[in-house]
Amino acid sequence: DLGINYVHLMPLFDCPKKENDGGYAISSYRKVQDKLGSLEDLKKLAGEFHKEGIHLVLDFVFNHTSSEHEWAKKALSGDGFYENFYYVYRDKKIVDKWNSSLREIFPQVRRGSFTYVGELGGWVWTTFNSYQWDLNYSNPEVFLAMVEEMLFIANLGVSVLRLDALAFVWKEEGTACESLPKAHTLIKAFECVAKIAAPSLLFKSEAIVHPDQVVQYIGKDECILSYNPLQMALFWNSIATRDTRLLNLSLEKRWSIPQDCAWVNYIRCHDDIGWTFSDEDAASIGINGYDHRLFLNKFFTARFEGSFANGEAFQLNPQTGDCRICGTMASLSGLEQAISLGNELYKKMALERMKMMYATLFALPGIPLLYAGDERAVLNDYSYRESAYKSSDSRWVHRIKTDWERKGECPEQKTFASFVKMLIGLRAKEEMLGGSQVFFYPMQDKRVFAFRRNTIHVVANFSESNASFKIDAWSENSTDLLSGKKYNNHLAQDLGPYEVRWLKENI
Repeated sequence: DLGINYVHLMPLFDCPKKENDGGYAISSYRKVQDKLGSLEDLKKLAGEFHKEGIHLVLDFVFNHTSSEHEWAKKALSGDGFYENFYYVYRDKKIVDKWNSSLREIFPQVRRGSFTYVGELGGWVWTTFNSYQWDLNYSNPEVFLAMVEEMLFIANLGVSVLRLDALAFVWKEEGTACESLPKAHTLIKAFECVAKIAAPSLLFKSEAIVHPDQVVQYIGKDECILSYNPLQMALFWNSIATRDTRLLNLSLEKRWSIPQDCAWVNYIRCHDDIGWTFSDEDAASIGINGYDHRLFLNKFFTARFEGSFANGEAFQLNPQTGDCRICGTMASLSGLEQAISLGNELYKKMALERMKMMYATLFALPGIPLLYAGDERAVLNDYSYRESAYKSSDSRWVHRIKTDWERKGECPEQKTFASFVKMLIGLRAKEEMLGGSQVFFYPMQDKRVFAFRRNTIHVVANFSESNASFKIDAWSENSTDLLSGKKYNNHLAQDLGPYEVRWLKENI
């Protein structure tokens, strides 16, 4: 009904029934979770998707397995061959030496990156949760085994594999063990195999790291597609600060990628929001990166006066104060607060914020990602706090069970759903939004983010105050594709609160 042609299903392979990191702790890459169906059901779904022109995307969780995976179970039983599939150390001094250079990813789970396992009499490398055991790719047998799993998944009818946590897959002593050169070598090796055995399969990078490192995974010999965490984080930064300077500077500087590759642009996803902008970029416009992240964390968890956001902190590090942010797009945009206060103006502003962000997103080059539920502007679901296995993971606040009957939807949610459907249709039929070409306008008004796609000029006001911007057009007039209104290109565009225009030149 929406015209979707790219569907990423969250992890669906077998995992522990209780603690499983939302399916990212895989017990078997060859069995679908019983509650979801069977492999035959998945193959049938993939076939139906293909008939409708829909590309199926699944996760390839290749940094780690569940501690209940067959390989881990054999390691626990004393099988040395499979113990070498993982990093196991029985000398705490070695563990401490590793930990001294590693960043803590889940500091609320445990300090450090290792978990003591009594049955082994030693420590297992667990970058994420303690039941997710990191695979040891310095052992060639691991690569061979995981290649088999990758090709099995590909043969189910998958178009794209999302490479989960790919920055962490290679370890070297004395380093942070993130985005190391041999991580790229490993991904290239997987890609070489895919080219031979499944040539239509594409890889999508999930590198939530420094922007300079994100682009290093993008290329025909690694990942054709990549999440765009910089764009995502700086959209949220801009609505919090009402200032698009960092967004404009960062995207103009870092947007370029190889011609045959594409960004996957997004507002929200199943995971948390990390403030992955470059401190160097921030410093160039007078922003202290560390202090600014503390501000953003306070703003989006409603601990900053005047904030409209209702978000929750994820993995707060008590030593650094660092954390990431969870919450649905609508709750972070102010709709939840507006509804709770019964404030009609706040509701209107929240709706306009959401519309502006998605209209801007859909005009950028690449694949615009719509996180399930965003199309209906769903609010946070706090019921996860009552679950013994979810209460410690605030990401479940935005992993919403679908309400197919849509009971209790407010007018703003219904309006937004219609707007998203219109955007998808408009994007699909507008040829000038095709390709990868984009020109980011120099800053005029810090509240306005603007760029040009061929003969379409996109101007977006990231604030609740009036703003102004003058486009550099060849023709005299343009038509706003979103509203149908015509504008004189020789005059400055006066933008209302959170107003966005797709100005197509009348040539």
